[in-house]
Amino acid sequence: MFQTFDAKSDPTLNPPRIAALREWLAANNLDGFLVPRADEHQGEYVAARSERLRWLTGFTGSAGVALIMRDRAYIFVDGRYQLQVRGEVDMSIFTVENLIETPPPVWMRDNLGKGARIGFDPWLHTVGDVKALKASAEKVGAALVPLQRNPIDILWTDQPKPPLAPVEIHPNALAGEIAKDKLARLAAGLSKEGATHAVLTDPSSVAWTFNIRGNDVPHTPLALGFAILAAEGPHLLFMDKRKLPRETEAYLTQLTDLYQPGALEAELTRLAKSGARIALDSALAADRLRMLIEDNGGSVVAATDPARLPRATKNQAEIAGARAAHRRDAAAVIKLLCWLDRQPAGSLDEITVVTKLEESRATVGRETQMPLRDVSFDTISGAGPNGAIMHYRVSRQSNRKINAGELFLLDSGAQYQDGTTDITRTMAIGTPTDEMRERFTIVLKGMIAISILRFPAGTRGQDIDAFARIAHWKAGLDFAHGTGHGVGSYLSVHEGPQRIAKTGTEKLLEGMMLSNEPGYYKEGHYGIRIENLILVTPAQQISGGDIAMHGFETLTLVPIDRRLVRSDLLSPEELAWLNAYHARVMDEIAPMVGGEELKWLEAATAPIG
Repeated sequence: MFQTFDAKSDPTLNPPRIAALREWLAANNLDGFLVPRADEHQGEYVAARSERLRWLTGFTGSAGVALIMRDRAYIFVDGRYQLQVRGEVDMSIFTVENLIETPPPVWMRDNLGKGARIGFDPWLHTVGDVKALKASAEKVGAALVPLQRNPIDILWTDQPKPPLAPVEIHPNALAGEIAKDKLARLAAGLSKEGATHAVLTDPSSVAWTFNIRGNDVPHTPLALGFAILAAEGPHLLFMDKRKLPRETEAYLTQLTDLYQPGALEAELTRLAKSGARIALDSALAADRLRMLIEDNGGSVVAATDPARLPRATKNQAEIAGARAAHRRDAAAVIKLLCWLDRQPAGSLDEITVVTKLEESRATVGRETQMPLRDVSFDTISGAGPNGAIMHYRVSRQSNRKINAGELFLLDSGAQYQDGTTDITRTMAIGTPTDEMRERFTIVLKGMIAISILRFPAGTRGQDIDAFARIAHWKAGLDFAHGTGHGVGSYLSVHEGPQRIAKTGTEKLLEGMMLSNEPGYYKEGHYGIRIENLILVTPAQQISGGDIAMHGFETLTLVPIDRRLVRSDLLSPEELAWLNAYHARVMDEIAPMVGGEELKWLEAATAPIG
């Protein structure tokens, strides 16, 4: 199993740890300390060593910040985690704030007193974050104080060691472009930005650029490290050599100069003193890097990570890999759904389904000679009210039976060497209520609206997010998460910069992969989410039209539960899309299943009148 079901949170540990941190604050003349859910790379998934927020507060979500004051404590989370956080932290200690509506800079501006000193670790906050925090603090006469050492690292006496998973070479046939050509392309772009160098801080960009993969963080094939790209001259890669097998090290030495991670600050200082103009992505790079450059006479060039857009716009080899991975994954999920339908209501629990699904993926991977490398995130297996917790993670303590009359939400994904998958299906267990069917169909209408959309070049995710919500809004409903996130190619299941959300400012370009996942959540009762992955297609002329339009190709190929669809609420176009989608699922996946599973698939994809 690539995932476990042990509880990762124990609120009873909060009081002594908070008390110890407050003692440290008093001894160091600080009024507060910021603890983000972040590592030095600002990644969504972090190594066990970097789970400082979880160690201190008990919160296990992928996004959040705590502010510990001498007499108060706050934890900031977004809409996905408003329910979860209350079950994981000690609510007698913490006040929950909304990370989107009242982020730390806004809270500090409105609540800090003159003379307050708030400490922070400059390795764990981006350049942009620190700029906003400083502006708020200074506005009220407070001070933001960078620390040389994180106090959590001092107090956490059994903190895990840095990970040392082996690094492997990603095959050129799957990458679609050799690393030497990628490096040349990125180097040429630096001069156009007016930079002599750029620091790659995102391990996904390092992995993509050098065509390497690792296993340093959960569920994402990343090797933690930094790189400094040069417009002219050698590139520098900072990665623990204990992680590099002989073949990998020999491969990398042909592309870059190799350094131990501890040499990064010295090399950056050397470049800065030589007058280098060094590009940093203010949304990704740690503020410590900015400090090192500017304090040593260098110039910081504000520029986006040069690998980010090339990584997000998949080439033909990556697209072919994604299609193959989704067909394979569909067969595995269909086997699971067929098995699930054969079990009596109340006989299964959430953990049993997670375990069975991972076994199904592993089996299909072996049969197709493309093994399951990992899950792409901890499976969300939510029965009944647990489905209303958007990022619910089942543990042995929370594990629940899947009972008749309930909805069951299953959000899962896989990592294969040729592609990363992410799919959510919501199933009826027994007979659903009229309300469940109505709300499910509203969610389905939103998902179809994105699926059939055509849009001109230059369209951003924020321009189309509302299409997924129109049916919700007409019914007085909404959902508190974005409609879609970017997806990597055997990389992160949550990849930027592309996303479909109110905050999605990046243009959607040909070759970008995204999720399409509207939802609805009734607290204490059920949750509904339907998720497919989609690919931005080349712009094409529309008959009689003036402008070429992009569209989306649906990659995910798994039936949508017909028992929950109210066809009378679908327009003719929506119904036609659903029937055509199911016909395509049947056509492409039927050859990969047989027996009872084929019979199940035939019924699950039958046309709806």
